[in-house]
Formats: sequence, C-alpha cells, structure tokens
Amino acid sequence: MLTGFSYASQAIQGAREAQEDACAFASVARAGTVPLRRQVAPRSETLLAVLADGMGGHVGGAEASRTACEGFLAAYEGSDGAPRSRLAGALNASNRAISAALARDRSLDGMGCTLIGAAFTPDGLSWVSVGDSPLFLFREDKLYQLNEDHSLAPVLDRLAAQGQMTTVEAESHPRRHFLRAALTGSTIELVDLSTTVLPLRAGDWVVLASDGIEVLSHDELADTLASHSSGGPEGLAQLILSAIEAKADPGQDNATVMAVQPVFGGL
Repeated sequence: MLTGFSYASQAIQGAREAQEDACAFASVARAGTVPLRRQVAPRSETLLAVLADGMGGHVGGAEASRTACEGFLAAYEGSDGAPRSRLAGALNASNRAISAALARDRSLDGMGCTLIGAAFTPDGLSWVSVGDSPLFLFREDKLYQLNEDHSLAPVLDRLAAQGQMTTVEAESHPRRHFLRAALTGSTIELVDLSTTVLPLRAGDWVVLASDGIEVLSHDELADTLASHSSGGPEGLAQLILSAIEAKADPGQDNATVMAVQPVFGGL
C-alpha cells in the first residue's frame, strides 16, 4: 500500500545573471500547511509541490516567482474541498498576489511567471499549470508529459504536421518559446487543470521542471531517468541537472527540477 511520498528539488542558475525560479514543497494536513524540512511526506498528509519560473527582468522575475509560490501555498492551506478545486483557487490567488505586488511597486511592471502546482494524495496526482514549465510522469521506462505547453511550440509543431511549414522551420522558429499564457496579475489566458486524479504506482517518478530542462530532448530525458539507480529523489534531480550542464548550452536558462516518488510498503 502507499505509505507516503519521497521528494527533493535541485536548481542551477545556468548562464543567466540571476536565479528567477522558485519552488517549494509543503505538507497539507489538518493542522494546516507548513514548509517541509524532511524528505518524506507520510500518507496521512497531502504533499504539495509548486514551481514558478519568473520573467520580467532579474528583480521582477525573482519577485514574481517568489510571490506566486507563497500565494499558492497560503491559498491552498486556506481552502478545503477536492484537490482540483483547491489547486484552481490557489492559482488564482497567486495571480492576485502578483497583481497586488505590482500595485505596491510600479517598478515591477512587466513581471510575471509560469507556474505548476501539484497535489499528491493517497488517491494520486492532481495538477494545475500555466505556461511552458513541464510536468512529467516516468513509468515503466516511458516518459509522458502530463500538462499542456502554453508556448508557441505546440502550435508550430501542428502547423508542421499539417504541411504548412517544415519541421526544421518549426523547431528553429524565432518565436517558438513565446508564451501564450503566464501569471502577470491580469486575466490568465490559458490554464491546464487536471480533469481526474491520476493514480500512482510503485516505481513511478513525477518530475516538475522549469523550461531550462528543454535542452534535453524527450528521449534524452527518458534515458537519464532510466539510468537512475540510487540516491532517491535528490540523486535523480541532480542527475537531470548534470545532464543539462553536460550540454554546455551557452544560453542555458535557469533550471529547477522537483522529483517525487510514491513510497509503497506492506500492511
């Protein structure tokens, strides 16, 4: 039976001048939500994970991602009901928190962030996301992206599939990574909210990441996950970041990886 969740996060700054990603794990129980300082959340609690990737300049991006994460955690704690409705409410609260920060300091105009929020319960995984930060499930040596990509990349890929441009043109398009949705304090144009709870199995890995992970192809990331044999979630997160750094991309973005594994044991 499921006994809890093991988790860890790691981040690199890459070639950027500052770290604009923010992430947090929290435990949601009857007593409320508290930041997690241990590395295993018991079955009796919901493990909440949130990751935000800031934009709008070094100061604005960092402020947006931090504000969004804090607003998300606080809102989830202060609500009740099914995880799906709580995630949706927490997302909207994060956006309002950014709006309030902008109202207090107009020098932050233009700031915003992408966001993934995931709730791990005994029933499984629920999530909400805005932007292009991916949420992956690795199961039985196969990698699946669970959430929608709100950049122009999938739009361009569809055009290529329809013959309206070549695959090379789609992959090299200068606006390929242009965001169609983000948290900016205004109306959120696109939201991906899981429609059902995804049951988790022994051996599964769930990975939340900022878009700095995109230097790894789908197959390269799958191979990296498949090669992980020890070190638990912390080792896996570090292994992925090492694979990213090995690419030596001169324009490497901030990259954050949050790894979660369901823990199963006997009765």
